[in-house]
Amino acid sequence: MEHMGRILLIVAAVVIGFLLLGSVLGFLFTLLKWALIIGLVGVVVMFVSRLFRSSNARY
Repeated sequence: MEHMGRILLIVAAVVIGFLLLGSVLGFLFTLLKWALIIGLVGVVVMFVSRLFRSSNARY
């Protein structure tokens, strides 16, 4: 009977570990998604500002 309690404890720890891992991975992928979006917006703004700066220098 002692082994059954230990096995259930190990199974519970594994399940909790997977739940925490899922939450942490979801949070990290959310951070990565927002970092990519902010980086893309920054690149577009930089490209547009260079485009306007070069077009203003011609005239």
